[in-house]
Amino acid sequence: MAAKRTLLNPVDSQVGSRMRARRLVLGISQEDLGKAVGVSFQQIQKYEKGANRIGASRLQKLAHALQVPISYFFEGMGVGTSDTESDDLMAFLATAQGLTLAKGFMRIKSPIVRRRILEFVASVADD
Repeated sequence: MAAKRTLLNPVDSQVGSRMRARRLVLGISQEDLGKAVGVSFQQIQKYEKGANRIGASRLQKLAHALQVPISYFFEGMGVGTSDTESDDLMAFLATAQGLTLAKGFMRIKSPIVRRRILEFVASVADD
């Protein structure tokens, strides 16, 4: 018997990716988010991977728990257009490294230090 191969829906993947990014920014575990909306942490994992679709009422609960409007999950999804830079940014922020970098950068108060870090990153990226 051949293994069943499931194709992920791009909308479900986008919603899940943005859900994960927001959860990580807030420092909420999958288990705690699941409890807040009445599902298991395994279900949260499936939502974040885009493997399972999220119903409207559950999406509303997730938006409330993550302190965002429902539209947050769909930002950057133009009709008939592709915003790969935005998608790449959200994917990066959904990683532990991306989140750590973003949080650390936000804690830097000096505009001069921030500018120097940006210049350094730009110079390294050009290599």
